[in-house]
Amino acid sequence: MVNFTINGQSVSCEKGETILNVARKNAIYIPTMCYLQKTTPCASCRLCSVEAEGVEGFVLSCQAPAIEGLCVITESDSLHKERVNIMKMYDVNHPLECGVCDKSGACDLQNKTLEFNVGTQEFSAKDQHRKIEHWGRINYDPALCILCEKCTHVCNEVIGDDAIDLYFGGYGSKVIPKNSETLDCTFCGECISVCPVGALVSSDFQYTANAWELSKIPAACAHCSAACALEYEVKHESIDAIGQEKIYRVTNDFEVNTLCGAGRFAYDFENRIYGKDKEAFLGAIEAIKKGAIRFSSLITNEEAMILQRMKEKLGIKLFNQEALNFSKFMKAYGSTSGQSLYSATLEHIRSSDAIVIIGSRIATDNPAVRYAMTTAARHKGARITYMHPIEDALMQNTAKQYVKYEVGAEEGVMALLAKTLLEGKTLDSEISAFFAELDLGYLEAESNVGDEEMMQLKKNLTRTKKRTLILGADLIAHAKAENIARLAGLIEKHTEFKVMIVAPSTNTLGVSLICDLDEESEGYAVGYNARGEFVLSSFGEGDLDMPSLNQQEGTFTTIDKRVVPTNVALPYNGYVLNDLANALGIRAEYTIDYTSQLPYSVGFECNAFDTLNARYGNAIKDSRGYELKSIEVTCDGVLSSVDELPEFNGTVLYACNPVLQFTPNTQKAHQLEEEACLRGSEQFAIAAKLSDGDRVEFDFGTLRQKRIFKIDTALKGTIALNPAYDLGLAAMVSSYRYQSVKISKVGS
Repeated sequence: MVNFTINGQSVSCEKGETILNVARKNAIYIPTMCYLQKTTPCASCRLCSVEAEGVEGFVLSCQAPAIEGLCVITESDSLHKERVNIMKMYDVNHPLECGVCDKSGACDLQNKTLEFNVGTQEFSAKDQHRKIEHWGRINYDPALCILCEKCTHVCNEVIGDDAIDLYFGGYGSKVIPKNSETLDCTFCGECISVCPVGALVSSDFQYTANAWELSKIPAACAHCSAACALEYEVKHESIDAIGQEKIYRVTNDFEVNTLCGAGRFAYDFENRIYGKDKEAFLGAIEAIKKGAIRFSSLITNEEAMILQRMKEKLGIKLFNQEALNFSKFMKAYGSTSGQSLYSATLEHIRSSDAIVIIGSRIATDNPAVRYAMTTAARHKGARITYMHPIEDALMQNTAKQYVKYEVGAEEGVMALLAKTLLEGKTLDSEISAFFAELDLGYLEAESNVGDEEMMQLKKNLTRTKKRTLILGADLIAHAKAENIARLAGLIEKHTEFKVMIVAPSTNTLGVSLICDLDEESEGYAVGYNARGEFVLSSFGEGDLDMPSLNQQEGTFTTIDKRVVPTNVALPYNGYVLNDLANALGIRAEYTIDYTSQLPYSVGFECNAFDTLNARYGNAIKDSRGYELKSIEVTCDGVLSSVDELPEFNGTVLYACNPVLQFTPNTQKAHQLEEEACLRGSEQFAIAAKLSDGDRVEFDFGTLRQKRIFKIDTALKGTIALNPAYDLGLAAMVSSYRYQSVKISKVGS
């Protein structure tokens, strides 16, 4: 620890921490313009300058580490004069367009100009013509840009797209697309968020509302299992519809958390209805009494609790194959790890220096995990091993080693991985016998993962201390998922690795813990955002409408194992699940009355909804809601022998959505319009005898699908990507994600 003083106040920190970070932790204000907590210091604005005893001149607190006995001054006449001059230099080059600028009212340049009372100007500069750039969802005005470098840092160090750069040319300096004529990226919009002025803006939001007109509704993103913190910004739709609310945009606390493009741009998925259908409501009650509800994981914990109460009172069955698969996986995992939950978090990934990921196309499955991995690679030099049958161009600049295994070989690959990582560990005789009996020659030949790849992986771990193993959705629905889970549990228990298991959908983890789920069976079933003989749907295509997740308050259980609140952004005028429960004799005034009833036995706390923190606040880490308690369980898991690995011959498709698409909710978003098509490489096209633009037909699982085939030059190999987000009530993929199919060309 290092001990020093700031403005006479004694403070302490770990060696290497910057003066600015220590000041923030101790609620001592130092102004900044270009600083971002989640990236390396930009060091371009110099507003964070401080004085240090014994040091000539000013010190940049954003990059200067604290040293023992240092005396720091954050406010003085000379510092104030320096900061005023910095602001004057910024202001002389910045057009006075506050009246029409989207950032007005939330602009760092405005705020700091007022803070330092800059009311006069001694400097002058010649006006320059700077062309406004239109980059799809993002517009860039170089005349407003202050060249703070926040956007380039976050794009490279956190997102991993590395899509923008600074062109230095005196007054002609500006942000430019990197190695491209126009912006080529995943359009997460984080550059818009971090921009301190109005240089980078949403093309859809521009000129639609002022910051001070919008009400901020703290919520959790409803699109993937990360459930990232965000704020829906809402006001009336028009002066002719004062009582009718509309979401205008989504923002985030960009200092500490990051949103993908789905979270930022796919906010308008509400189910707008204008009355209650009493006849349909009565029909739903009778339908539920018939004995089964099939539902997706696009629900809150409270709704899951209501469904469980219905099962307990009415004796009905609950079907959610995806959550059931996850529940079985977690129980098998706990049977060898000794804990009910995995141990890793996104913060642990960000601070790791070694990461192994298997069974996920992570950039599209869960962008928050991708961003955490990128941060680890850029800031910690993390050595990342990416194991998957399909290469991913979005991970090329992040992963150090790519291990390509054969489709279906996940169990064999996990056995090889566990054997490598557990080598030299003290194991009981049964586990040692399991590894001794592995047919290594067969597994290596059939999985296409040999000793060379494992030795390289082991070499990557040399001198690393903080290690993470990430398991993806491909493993959870695998035919041998439980054996894979038991192997992963052994790695968790006996090695330095912490494990993260990426849940496939928004609240899969919560549902798997709350609901006593049944195996799918034939017969009559009510569907809740899923197929059924009577359908309750927030997608607007069922027998009885239900509210979307941006029209509800309740909680999600995140990939970080946190129970986090979400709030109502838009009103809903129809029936909700709690109305059905009340009609069936399960009494609660509000849905959120179930928040305090979530099962304590599996790690939930008995906290009322209104007591849960919904924002990050000043905390450096996610402090929303609370963290689930991991329960100690008996280590009684027995490994099954790895027998014959399955073969996938012919034309193989992989259930995988494109970037920014997750569910029917993201498909509804007006800013994410795109055609859902089958995408394959040129090599796949040759093997399948297809041409770009062909209309094709095939059976994927139980569903007959028609698609346009598109050649994607970023793809390699002979596996094509088949999306599911556009399939409505059938969009939830609960089976193994790879399938051999017969593709037929069809007429237009």
